[in-house]
Amino acid sequence: MAIKLAKTNIKQCESVSDNKNENKWYVGGLYFECLQCGACCAGPDEGYIWVTKPEIAFIAKFLAEPAEQLWGKYIKRMGKRATIIEKPITRDCIFLTNTGGKRGCAIYPIRPNQCRTWPFWPDNLTTSDAWNRAIIKCAGINRGKLYTFEEIEKLRKQKTWWADAD
Repeated sequence: MAIKLAKTNIKQCESVSDNKNENKWYVGGLYFECLQCGACCAGPDEGYIWVTKPEIAFIAKFLAEPAEQLWGKYIKRMGKRATIIEKPITRDCIFLTNTGGKRGCAIYPIRPNQCRTWPFWPDNLTTSDAWNRAIIKCAGINRGKLYTFEEIEKLRKQKTWWADAD
């Protein structure tokens, strides 16, 4: 199977302004299509699925459980932050389901910001090599929809996905 690698388009890079934010290697955009395979939610590597207080409240409401009851069952504290628990043997996210051979997220409509912004994480966007290394985890990288530089930057910088009540 041939793997399509991201390339920097030199002409596009030369044509942008001197704004530092626009001199990133992905100024010409990047392709990504979620294949809904669940690979980004699965081990074997241990990681953290960071969640905020509002996201914990959303999860509690979605599961129809009091937020206090999520601790230890679905969420644990790591230092001053909270993370979704992973299954001990597989290191998969506790909310990754497997129904009839198809993987999915049990809380997909209210999944955390970290999950929503994959693969446009700062670590994956440092260099084109870093982006291409992410293919090991995600077959949807470098295929499907072309995300513009502006769309990528919005996702990269996104801290919340919900509208504030204010």
